[in-house]
Amino acid sequence: MAGLVLTAFLVPVGMGYAAASGLPPINGLYATIVPLVAYAIFGPSRILVLGPDSSLAPLIAAAVLPLAGGSPSEAVVLGAMLAILTGSALVLAGVARLGYLTDLLSLPIRYGYLNGIAITVIVAQLPTLLGFSIDADGLIEALVETVRAIVDGRTVWWAFAIGLGSILIVVLGRRIAPGVPWVAVAVGVGIATVVLAGLQDEVAVLGPLPQGLPSFAIPTVDAADLAALAAAAISIALVAFADTSVLSRSYAARLGEDVDPNQEMVALGVANVAGGLFQGFPVSSSSSRTPVAESAGARTQLTGLVGAVAIALLLVLAPDLLRNLPLATLAGIVIVAAAGLIQVRGVRRLWATRPGEFWLSIACFIGVALLGVIPGIFLAIALALGQFVQRAWRPHDAVLARVPGLKGYHDVMRHPEGLQIPGLVLYRWDAPLFFANAARFRERALRAVRRADPPARWLVVAAEPITDVDATAARTLADLLDDLDGRGVRFAFAELKGPVWDELRRYGLAERIGDAYRFPTIGTAVHGYVQETGTRWVDPNPD
Repeated sequence: MAGLVLTAFLVPVGMGYAAASGLPPINGLYATIVPLVAYAIFGPSRILVLGPDSSLAPLIAAAVLPLAGGSPSEAVVLGAMLAILTGSALVLAGVARLGYLTDLLSLPIRYGYLNGIAITVIVAQLPTLLGFSIDADGLIEALVETVRAIVDGRTVWWAFAIGLGSILIVVLGRRIAPGVPWVAVAVGVGIATVVLAGLQDEVAVLGPLPQGLPSFAIPTVDAADLAALAAAAISIALVAFADTSVLSRSYAARLGEDVDPNQEMVALGVANVAGGLFQGFPVSSSSSRTPVAESAGARTQLTGLVGAVAIALLLVLAPDLLRNLPLATLAGIVIVAAAGLIQVRGVRRLWATRPGEFWLSIACFIGVALLGVIPGIFLAIALALGQFVQRAWRPHDAVLARVPGLKGYHDVMRHPEGLQIPGLVLYRWDAPLFFANAARFRERALRAVRRADPPARWLVVAAEPITDVDATAARTLADLLDDLDGRGVRFAFAELKGPVWDELRRYGLAERIGDAYRFPTIGTAVHGYVQETGTRWVDPNPD
């Protein structure tokens, strides 16, 4: 049932995005049927829907139209080759296991992406819901043009009534009887209203479909055109994967699943290659069709397979079956589905627990809504990396002490009652050592030594959080050793990882510190200090 409902939406959207890409509308259906089947076989997501997408349309048009010379048949060949090149790039990237790049898509970014997509989709569907069309680029312009059209009296009230009725049927119906496929009911009611009231000339409807199925064909293009398409294919592959990976991971999180990003990349590539071999053009995941599928009850890729078969049957057997489906009904269904993507509770939780990540989510939301999906995601990733660098640049550090009644060693700022071993400074640095924070590490360590009372004899760095030491940090550490030597203070490590000690050995610092002053635990470092210096120390928590 979800596949049949999805079909009613796949048909007009596929044809529309084909036209926006500079290709005949029928090719939008070809680019829908074959990729749906390919992704159902190879794709890791149970719910993702692939097909022509708005984020790719301008890129495809920019690559194809200048080379087609106004010939629709040539545009079809170029679009098919572009899909094959795009898919090949994605498959190679997946085989090379570049899917780890999706690790940059944190939870706040996914929240911001879904909220931005939801608002963008809702605003884009408002004109259709109201029965008119606008020519606008971007969220703000679309809002302005929609309001202007309403003020100018362009609203078609029958269309608005049908669209609003579709929304009410789906929203209220789910509350009354959740097991009923209310999206399908809304589609049936919309068609019946148009037919019974004779509104075919007043309300925009889907209209008859072209007839016929795609045939297998290997596109051939000139070498010069191939080079131009190859360059465009790289950018399209990047956009397609970025869009698909965010949507895939977002739905995986919602459904409590795991998705292999490398398999996702390969599946998306295979779907594009398959589409190109059957007169299609580059496709991506759909941020509008996927929520429609979920809203209609999709649980597996059988939904996509049913949609593909249904479109094929419509093209062959019944191209007029959906001709009276009002576009306002489709708009209402999409609006309900998009509204279900909005993540209010998750964003509020971020505000309560991590205000910095809350603002990161808001930045991603604004970026996706105002700049577009890919610029918005890249902006949020840049801000997230900036936050990470800032935290690593000025990490938490602490002087440690023994707290009566508590195991281990603890921050004296949080436990001022803690007891420090006379002459021993236990200093913890909670980050890797690299060029941006090395000078601060040296400054803070020396400050702890200067403030020690009685004067420090040893400085032991509790180094479990230190996972790396780059060349700049190694030089700064050498300078710190010089400073400590001038003060007569011994330097030692506790809990330092083996690979980091190996790095220090390559820098020549391990020999200078000495293996005897690399302790496995803070406790053994304290014991070594007491044994070597003869310091009197009574542990308040003897093991």
